[in-house]
Amino acid sequence: MKIEEIDAINYKNGKAQNAKENVVQDETITLTINNDISRSMSAIEDSLEEFAVGYLFNENMVNSMDAIKKIEVDGIQIHAEIDDALLKTNETVLCSDSAGGWRSKIKQVNPVESDFQVHVSELIDRIEELKDNAEIWQATGGTHVAGIVHDGQFIVKEDVSRHVAVDKVIGYGLLNGFDLSNSYVIYSGRMPADMVIKMTRAGVPILASNAAPANSGYNIAKKGNVTLVGFLRGQRCNVYNNQNRVIFD
Repeated sequence: MKIEEIDAINYKNGKAQNAKENVVQDETITLTINNDISRSMSAIEDSLEEFAVGYLFNENMVNSMDAIKKIEVDGIQIHAEIDDALLKTNETVLCSDSAGGWRSKIKQVNPVESDFQVHVSELIDRIEELKDNAEIWQATGGTHVAGIVHDGQFIVKEDVSRHVAVDKVIGYGLLNGFDLSNSYVIYSGRMPADMVIKMTRAGVPILASNAAPANSGYNIAKKGNVTLVGFLRGQRCNVYNNQNRVIFD
């Protein structure tokens, strides 16, 4: 587990005392694509092949596994070789999680074609299961957690970045042959446009979260035919756009 113990002063109920606290160990991960494009970000040094695959899809650099020729992970360095056809188009966003990136560069959102449905009771159970499997978050409070559900399988990944956590689970699904059009992603974090765009590019029909959607995310969800499930807490949730995908018991 990527955890380090550090010195701290703990203050509670008017009393301060020396303490040991757990923090998550993050690193500066660098992804180099075709020996030309380089992206660095803070992330946990774990599941980096999955991250690279998810990132390449979610940033519109590839649209099939065949377009990925090679991925090599060497510590915190990732080297990817891909077919660069999409890199030459205006629709490629090299970093959609940057402020304003989606506003200035996204011109077209392709709708997700899927008849997939899920019971609301399953979503309620999964958000609790997601928290139960977030071991680093439980120990440190310093990570986001994301899960992908497909055909009864539930894969959970954590990271200091909500974007990287989602890239990791989508990458896992792609590497392991998941039919993403019959899957859903559930995670801890808001749902703005940059996160919903990831769903449209990967072809995932449902994004569920314990947090709220932003108006930008809702607008992208409408264009991209993605169902958003927000405020998934306890026995409640809100369902936005194409509500037919959620079956109410």
